[in-house]
Amino acid sequence: MTLREFRFHGRGGQGAWSASILLARAAIVEGKHAQSFPFFGPERSGAPVESFARISDGEIELHSKVYEPDYVLVLDPSLLVQVPDSIKDGVSKETLLFVNTREDGATIAKQLGFKGQIWTIPATDLAMKTLGRPISNTAMLGALIRATDIIKLDSLYTEVQNQFGERIGEKNVTLIKQAYEKVEKHG
Repeated sequence: MTLREFRFHGRGGQGAWSASILLARAAIVEGKHAQSFPFFGPERSGAPVESFARISDGEIELHSKVYEPDYVLVLDPSLLVQVPDSIKDGVSKETLLFVNTREDGATIAKQLGFKGQIWTIPATDLAMKTLGRPISNTAMLGALIRATDIIKLDSLYTEVQNQFGERIGEKNVTLIKQAYEKVEKHG
């Protein structure tokens, strides 16, 4: 595997940075090299934030923001309207876009003028049913793993259990499994 770069768009308190950390730690468990880091200031809860991850089989020498992501994950669909330029920044037709939404991919592609592959998942709906809270980060990771060979599901399950403990961890593992099954590919 060559270097893969990820950008997460969310709002403060939604777990965008936690998602990038879980992804990176799961990759490290598999013997890969990984980074995870946020990009935000003293924003209040609910403000738009970004976080990043890199995964590679070899050493990672880059230590900057991700400018040309291979994968973009949008945890809050309202960001498609509020910060569309930030979401589109540096993407190409090879970029895979994952969106937490009930909308279909064609609607999102038209809205953003995005020519690449879009994967949609009603992650907030699934999280409300499974967790009782609108935290979509682990559902988005389930969708990502379904579309890629970046990490194995079992590695993510292990990291989720380690991060959240038995009770909350098991609920998040259930959420990941649901998202893995329900994500839809467009384009």
